[in-house]
Amino acid sequence: MSRNPVLRAAVVGTGHRAQLFTRGLAERPGHLVAALCDPSPTRMAFHNRLLTEAGAPAATPWEPDRFTDLLAEEGIDEVVVTTVDAEHDRYIVPALKAGCRVVTEKPMTVDAERCARILDTVRETGNSLTVAFNYRFNPVHEKVRALLADGAIGEVLSVHFEWLLDVRHGADYFRRWHREKRNSGGLMVHKASHHFDLVNWWLADEPREAFGYGRLGFYGREAGERHGLRREYDRAHGADRAADDPFALDLTANDTLRALYLDAEHDDGYLRDRNVFDGPITIEDDMSVLVRYARGATMTYHLTAYSPWEGYRVMFNGSAGRLELEVEESRWQPPLTRVTSTAGALHGDTAAEHAGGARLTLRPLWQPPVDVPLAVAHEAHGGGDPRMLDALFGPADPTRPADTAAATHPTATERDGALALAVGLAANRSFETGRPVRTGELVAG
Repeated sequence: MSRNPVLRAAVVGTGHRAQLFTRGLAERPGHLVAALCDPSPTRMAFHNRLLTEAGAPAATPWEPDRFTDLLAEEGIDEVVVTTVDAEHDRYIVPALKAGCRVVTEKPMTVDAERCARILDTVRETGNSLTVAFNYRFNPVHEKVRALLADGAIGEVLSVHFEWLLDVRHGADYFRRWHREKRNSGGLMVHKASHHFDLVNWWLADEPREAFGYGRLGFYGREAGERHGLRREYDRAHGADRAADDPFALDLTANDTLRALYLDAEHDDGYLRDRNVFDGPITIEDDMSVLVRYARGATMTYHLTAYSPWEGYRVMFNGSAGRLELEVEESRWQPPLTRVTSTAGALHGDTAAEHAGGARLTLRPLWQPPVDVPLAVAHEAHGGGDPRMLDALFGPADPTRPADTAAATHPTATERDGALALAVGLAANRSFETGRPVRTGELVAG
């Protein structure tokens, strides 16, 4: 690791989400993006334009097969991993062994074997891993944690958590590499790891067992034909049958999507606009899970990926009352002929066109309910992204007052990443076997 006052960073995986880190590091004093690593020269060139536009020097592009050479030759101090989920360990492990500070996008990885490899490396090297669970930094979620920690409803005995992905955001997981479980672990791992980490963090507890049912009931060829939604095309670009399909994504309608994906197809053949009603799709779109925690609390959880509105409801039942949170990220979706929203609007980087509100209600026993005041943002994942960047890398403007995010809740470690992953893996195993699965069967220790 270098002793330079400026930390030299490598960003591995230069897709859409990586923009947050490329820009975030470029804007922060004491950090320099020295290297980019991706199979696509086109995507790396796009990120180099982000750097130069921010007034930073361009980074050196590297091929994934030379990652260990990259670490040594570039004198890398910190590594940010934003690749396909199943590839995270490929970069986390050598970076930890090289003594780098490592930040990985969630989920930490996608299966028990890769998780064990990461945890073993942490133990062997004594280095720690940070998992970018940005939802922890959402002020609304911080308020929930503070109320629970202060005993506002006494001992938490049970949780009911429902998350709804609408037919734009939810459908997008079925257009991309996420549609194959070998890449993403399915939505129980890729998406729900956010939610499972929140509950683990809110309860300050650890999951012990999960049981659930999951199915592909809306997307995919068979369901699409059954519901009369399927159109005969493989990918939307250049397909006449996609022209009036509200589930088709128009890559040409957004400059960023065009530059990162359509213009990069000749590099690696990756198609960003697959037909959501065609195969192969090996992940579920409707999932119900029951989780038991170490101190006895239970959680019922449901994830729906084809809802007319987007948001979530979470309710905590305690010995002294009940706490209820409802957030409407998008109240409805208009009937457009094709999806032309920016990727940011699809995935929470920017506020949805029809965003609703948020309501947090405390219902003590024997007392009237109390509406808890909230500061709500719908962009940047509820305001979590910029606050997470501050906690990870320091403020972009050191002269402004420091954000309290890092002090109120330290960033998530490899242990937190493993605990969130354990619920999703146990749920996936339960889908297959029809029996409850102990998290310790999959994530040891």
